[in-house]
Amino acid sequence: MLPIILASSSPYRRELLQRLAIDFDCISPNIDESALPTESAEQLVSRLAQQKAQAVAADYPQQLIIGSDQVASLGQTILTKPGNSDKAMAQLSACSGKTVTFYTGLSLLNSKTGQQQTCVEPFSVKFRTLDTATIKRYISAEQPLDCAGSFKVEGLGISLFEQLIGDDPNSLMGLPLIKLVDMLKTEGVAIP
Repeated sequence: MLPIILASSSPYRRELLQRLAIDFDCISPNIDESALPTESAEQLVSRLAQQKAQAVAADYPQQLIIGSDQVASLGQTILTKPGNSDKAMAQLSACSGKTVTFYTGLSLLNSKTGQQQTCVEPFSVKFRTLDTATIKRYISAEQPLDCAGSFKVEGLGISLFEQLIGDDPNSLMGLPLIKLVDMLKTEGVAIP
């Protein structure tokens, strides 16, 4: 079996991949993550997941490399990582009472053969109606400034939702494990 690399610096993706009880290393890809002018959310995460895996493959020619990227979409607006409390406040206020779809791009590249499997996994969340005080308390308690959409579903973020809609809740946290297991099996990796 080829060694496995997660092309990511995300602690959330690392934690999710550890659930599969497989050995892997993490290498941070160095790519430009800017959206192209006419690119949809789905096209963006698919392209970036592939590019992350390919960027790491340049230095690791005998590995299975996992690339992943995620964006949140409120209608036609892509919600990025807020970076500060004011932007998180604006994002969560805009999401109040609405449905937000998260698109997670996943790509598994066999750098030995060049075979690359890629998919986009959607997952939607229906937000409760949120008042300003609730949003401020949430941001203060959880500091979700490095998360697309300004929340952490694995923590208090779950309290912001009325409903979760999708096939794999892990995709909401940044790595669709159900699809990844299928891809790894295609490459001969036995998951315990």
